[in-house]
Formats: sequence, C-alpha cells, structure tokens
Amino acid sequence: MKMVPDFDIAICGGGMVGATLAGLLRNEPDLADLRIALIEAHMPAQPPAAGVELRVSAISRASERILDRAGAWQSLPAAMRCAYQEMRVWDAHNQPDSESALHFAASALGEPNLGYIIANNWLQWAALDATRHERVTCFAAELNDIELLDEYARIGLQDGRRFTARLVIGADGASSRSRRCAGIQARIRPYQQTALVTQVRTGRSHQFTAWQRFMPDGPIAFLPLNDGQSSIVWTTTPEHAAQLLAMEQSALGAAITTASDHVLGEVHVVSASAAFPLQLAQVDEYCRPRFVLVGDAAHSIHPLAGQGVNLGLMDAASLVQVLAEARQAGATIDALGERAVLRRYERWRKTENTAALGLVDALNRLFSNQQPGAGLLRRTGLATLQKLPPVKRSLMLRALGLAGEVPSIVRRAG
Repeated sequence: MKMVPDFDIAICGGGMVGATLAGLLRNEPDLADLRIALIEAHMPAQPPAAGVELRVSAISRASERILDRAGAWQSLPAAMRCAYQEMRVWDAHNQPDSESALHFAASALGEPNLGYIIANNWLQWAALDATRHERVTCFAAELNDIELLDEYARIGLQDGRRFTARLVIGADGASSRSRRCAGIQARIRPYQQTALVTQVRTGRSHQFTAWQRFMPDGPIAFLPLNDGQSSIVWTTTPEHAAQLLAMEQSALGAAITTASDHVLGEVHVVSASAAFPLQLAQVDEYCRPRFVLVGDAAHSIHPLAGQGVNLGLMDAASLVQVLAEARQAGATIDALGERAVLRRYERWRKTENTAALGLVDALNRLFSNQQPGAGLLRRTGLATLQKLPPVKRSLMLRALGLAGEVPSIVRRAG
C-alpha cells in the first residue's frame, strides 16, 4: 500500500518570501486541497514592537499585488508602508537636478507611486499573519535534515520532530540549510562591499522621494519613511563600513551629510546602525525531484536597485502558478514534486533572475569604479538615459515588476 505523506508541501523558511508563498498556496483555488507545512525557527507571536527596524525593503507594484493575493497586504498597517512617488539618481560629480541625473516619476507612467518602503519585520509579520488559518501548519523549529526519496521527502527538525512531504520548498535565505541538505551548490562572488544601514532625521523633507548618490566605493541611498525620517543604505568598502559603524551618532550623521552632498540638509542619526557584507550568488539548479528553491536561497543580488525581495516574491508567485497550471492540466498532487513540473518553474525564473542579476552587477561595476574615465562614462550614460523617455519608461516598468515574463496575478489590476 502506497504511503501517504504527512504534508503535500513543506516550506523551509518563514521569512518574507516563505511566508508569502504559504499564503499564495493557501489562496490558490487549484491547490485548495494541499496540506502545507511552514518551518520557521523564529516565528513571531506578536506584531513587531514599536521602534526602529534597520532592515527595510522597497516593494514594487508587482510585489504589492503578490502580497495582496497572499492576504498579507491586508494585514500590513497603512502606517507601516511609505509610498514614494519619485526617485533621483546622480553621480557624485553632479547635482540631483542636473542634466546628467536620472529622475523617475510615477506620474510619467500614470501610476500612483513607484512603490513602498516597508520594514522587513512588518512584512514578515503580515505574511505570517495571513497563514494563521486552516491548511497551514507552522513548526517553530530549526531544520535539521532533509532526505529526498522517489515519492516523498523526509524532514527532520532540530527538536527531534520528523515528518514527510511530497515537495519541499527551500525559502530559507542566502545561507540556506535546505539547499545544502539537497546537495545543491551556489556560485558565490563576494563584492568586497558592505552595506551600512541606519535611520536618520534630515534638515529638509525627503519629499517622498528615494535619493541615491553614486560614489566610487558605492552608492548612498535615502529611502523615505512615513514619519518624515529616512532609512539609509550606504554601500562602501568593508574597511570604511567598519569605521562608520564605530562612530558616535553625531559623527556618523556628519559623514552621511557629506557623502550625500547635503541633498537633504544636515543629517542626524536616530537609531543604532548595522552592516552587512554583499555578494552575488546564483545556483545552477533551482530544483531536484521533490525539492525546489525560491528567493535568496536561489540567488542574491546587490541592493543598489532594491530588487532582492521583489525577485523572491516573483519566484513564489511563479512557482504557485506553475503548480496550479499542472493541476489544471490533470496532474495529481503527487506529481507536483516531480522534476518535469518543477523544471518549468526553473526555466522561467532562472532566465528572469539571471538577467536581473547580470544587469545590476554591471551597474555596480560601472558605478562603483575608480578607474580613470569611469566618472565621465557614468555621467554620460545617465544624461543619455534621461534624454531617452522610451528607454527610461522601460526601466521604470522593469523596476515596478510589470515588464518581462511575469506571473498572471501581477498582470491583473489587483
């Protein structure tokens, strides 16, 4: 007699992408009979406490629609998301209002905004809150091991619990344990750059605009928040980041003021700071029989374009669409874990993600470059792009997640 696994799908990782994926699966009519497990060691029991969250994400229009379908957007308090209408990008040798600067505006696309700046802890909470219903069983534990068999996978948790599933989805981040358990290798290239993050109050209003100034060691970005403050992401060398991290708040504020060329006036740091090393990573295999990867477990991208979590959410929506289409075509629940089905997702998202990683990597090489002539090339490139509205529009649509081969729920108006 054929064994019936404990779950149909087990998701390793309940961060922003993994929790959203659980919500998408739960809300997909063609997958309404699936039993879902979600494994997350740090499962928050309550909404995030009041205070500063250093890690924020720029959420695109596509991601907004994905989060809405997952039920997470409704769980996210309006006060926790800051819509921004414009973006200004310029080289350190120019001014943000010069002809050699890039200016993106939502009004040029007929969109209400270019996206939202949202704290990562609130995004995770909202996505998890949407899963606290029937059909999703949450395990607050660390993953220990995975054994992939022909017809199902065995999953072991570090607290000793064990269960089986027809398909395991690795959504547990760049240091993915599930990926290692499945024997999939990631090609990793450190950037020799570190991102320093903090929160600041500025002398002038951020005008609900994202500001990004490119310097030879990397960009400094001001991301607007609803309370009038801004989240800082300053990409620089590891040595410089360590020096910045060791500064008193007043000295760090002065350094940010200088690095931003006073674009928003005097800067005052109002929170702790943290620093994170940056890397480019991509796996050659997104899937194996009974196993598939999404989000940072499959790829890591430079933060200069703010696409990290957006790519992961697109992975989640694409995988759910592939599984739903397989059911529509008559596939059994058991067949959802077969390589023939999972390869459709792999071909789709590997193509899209490789293009995105390559573009952002090329931009980082150009804009974080101290070679003679690089500055002139940067300024000429930005000026040329600013004067080519069709190309600029295409880039804006790509940033919004509305261009390329996108999931059907992104193409719909809501």
